[in-house]
Amino acid sequence: MMMGRSVYIRPIKEEDMESIYQSCQDEEFLYMTGTRNSFTLDSIINSYNQFREDPTRSDFAICFIHNHRVIGDLAILDIDHDNQKAGFRISLHDKNMTNKGYGTEATKLAQKYTFEELNLNRLELEVFSHNIRGITAYEKAGFKIEGILRQSLFMKNTYSDEILMGMLRDEYFRNK
Repeated sequence: MMMGRSVYIRPIKEEDMESIYQSCQDEEFLYMTGTRNSFTLDSIINSYNQFREDPTRSDFAICFIHNHRVIGDLAILDIDHDNQKAGFRISLHDKNMTNKGYGTEATKLAQKYTFEELNLNRLELEVFSHNIRGITAYEKAGFKIEGILRQSLFMKNTYSDEILMGMLRDEYFRNK
């Protein structure tokens, strides 16, 4: 568990599956991540059971400190100790939780886990250009835009760029 000011992150539990499932039913959230698949509660439970066995992945619930309510989830994935890097994804489960700084705070906790616990050198992510809220949160947390895959997603009858962002260990410690 890692504590912030308003939220903390802890390993995903079975009782978190319903919240994750509900967020996967939100069309806007699916669009932000470029997700076309539909998910059942059983498919989510099966996926997380597989994730628990995957040594290259760590999944966390994002919870309020004051009442322990789950408001989102995040993952450090594709953990590559040889190259000292990993990928990152995050999702808040309720639109009422966006634009309040919770995602940025949780992202900083994920960075702390990556750079201080796993001792990796690089954390990277992909975000689509139509996800302005996500890009802003990642930049607030210290990620830098490193590249753009132009028009890599066609969804809702329009193209979006895929933006590659990263943060390095020395940047994390410099901004800490």
